[in-house]
Amino acid sequence: MGQILDTIRHTNDIRKIPEDQYGALAEEIRQFLVEKVSVTGGHLAGNLGTVELTMALHISLDLTKDKIVWDVGHQSYTHKLLTGRREGFDTLRQYGGMSGFPKRAESPADAFDTGHSSTSISAALGLAAARDLRGTDEKIVAVIGDGAMTGGLAYEALNNAAKRSTNFIIVLNDNEMSISENVGGFSKYLSDIRTSEGYTQLRDRIRYSLNDTMPKVAKGISRAKSSLKQLVIPGMFFEDMGITYLGPVDGHNMQDLLRAISDAKRINKAVLIHVRTKKGKGYLPAERHPARFHGTGPFEVETGLPKSPSRKASYTDVFSTVMIKLARKDERVTAITAAMADGVGLKRFRNIYPERFYDVGIAEQHAVTFAAGLAAGGMRPVVAVYSTFLQRAYDQIAVDVCLQQLPVTFAIDRAGIVGADGETHQGIFDLSYLSCIPGMTVMAPKNKWELSDMLKYAVGSGRPAAVRYPRGEACDRFEEFRAPIEEGRAEVLYEEKDVLLLAVGSMVAVGEDVRGRLREAGYGCSLVNARFVCPFDRELIDRMAATHTLLVTMEENVQSGGFGEHVQAYCDEAHRDLQVLNISIPDRFVHHGSPSQLMKELRIDAESVTERILQALRNERQ
Repeated sequence: MGQILDTIRHTNDIRKIPEDQYGALAEEIRQFLVEKVSVTGGHLAGNLGTVELTMALHISLDLTKDKIVWDVGHQSYTHKLLTGRREGFDTLRQYGGMSGFPKRAESPADAFDTGHSSTSISAALGLAAARDLRGTDEKIVAVIGDGAMTGGLAYEALNNAAKRSTNFIIVLNDNEMSISENVGGFSKYLSDIRTSEGYTQLRDRIRYSLNDTMPKVAKGISRAKSSLKQLVIPGMFFEDMGITYLGPVDGHNMQDLLRAISDAKRINKAVLIHVRTKKGKGYLPAERHPARFHGTGPFEVETGLPKSPSRKASYTDVFSTVMIKLARKDERVTAITAAMADGVGLKRFRNIYPERFYDVGIAEQHAVTFAAGLAAGGMRPVVAVYSTFLQRAYDQIAVDVCLQQLPVTFAIDRAGIVGADGETHQGIFDLSYLSCIPGMTVMAPKNKWELSDMLKYAVGSGRPAAVRYPRGEACDRFEEFRAPIEEGRAEVLYEEKDVLLLAVGSMVAVGEDVRGRLREAGYGCSLVNARFVCPFDRELIDRMAATHTLLVTMEENVQSGGFGEHVQAYCDEAHRDLQVLNISIPDRFVHHGSPSQLMKELRIDAESVTERILQALRNERQ
């Protein structure tokens, strides 16, 4: 792959590379990443942008003891490559292979497991505090992107970091992007710094011309730097907080990066290095389309085009279309996203109805309470968010929305097993954490048409409502079944006897396959599309309990607090003779792999579910 890269097999090997080979090594790393990610898929643009920054950190630090905490961690591929995990890229994000995020269990060089945004400063600050309590001297570095700096947790950590009297380094990787383009006041603030070349040039001339010849003068000017910055760059946010600011630094200039890190290591307080990088650098398709290459599937290296483009509409596509129709009919409909306009399907809505579109940055808590305010003001807001990220706003859902019964609709994308991103991104908890909140209606569609119907129902209901749907191609089965949506009512697809399959959302298709297998085994089987997880259809269970001996609940959610447990509790009171089998995800975090592989491992695929049902029936007869 590359002569220089071949010599790096272990942590700290990069420190043996001659300085005149740094540029060639960076080029080899970029070539390696493009070639590997083109095969496996993964996060590419952010990693291409942080090659030199990662190299500089590894050269400046001793990674056998010093620690780097990567915010989100999707930009840690070069870090993995430089810490002896080269072979792991052949199985990147694949079942049983290397994670696409930092994992402490994967390498001692990974200081903290990450996957969600805006956490790095808090985690690294904790590591620094532990270091000081132990009396050791390792360097602690948090690397955070400008997009992640739109999250409130980052500011809570900065406020705390300003009190430190020992070395603590924050690297602000400023590429002007999160996944969607950055928004808000902080983005504008960084933009102002980027364009303030007068300050940067003046600072560098003073520092490097006087340090050697007139050190006392240089020291005096250093003491006056806060006033100088206030003159040239109004409102020096970090300095005003008590955090030393260095930068902006060219994130693709190794000499500048090494000098800045060296300076930062000598400061006995919190210090922030502002590094400017280009997302997708070195690979033209990624430079031109950084959002598309933020997270990508396999692609052709020559063109950047997907190797296997999807031909069917995804659930996200369906949501996108329905939102535009809803907004056209009702001027109260508004859309809110937390820096994920492309990911959740709101790009078209933004273009057509810009005055009713709100990107609040990576700030899910604010997104939900902001939506509550919109609803209190007479609007019909729709919060579009990934299941795993909605967890970050739980208090706001409960207190700011449901307590007041405000008409906020939650469009929950990537619900259930999402695959390659692993533990931090699996959307397997939302049914549990939403269905226990009083006043929340929770729904899940069996196919693309039902998603459309449920969204229209939710927005028109005038109450808090959530519609959760999976990642990927929308199911186009069951077109003949499209009964009107009624509050708390399930939909009977097939009614027989013996076994009653009560399936939620994506599991309806699995249920149909299970039904066919059970009938081949000689059992009657009814298949019901639950539709509503909360409130669920108690009257249907009452009616069908007389003709069935086994009720099987099926959901792509953890068992604890899920749909099956609620149904079980009801049957324990009202139908004690009815056996209940709960098909759900075991109560654990689910690692990365393809959804089909993971469903088989978790025993919620059609074959495994059938085996479990037949075993339950055999046990009942004994």
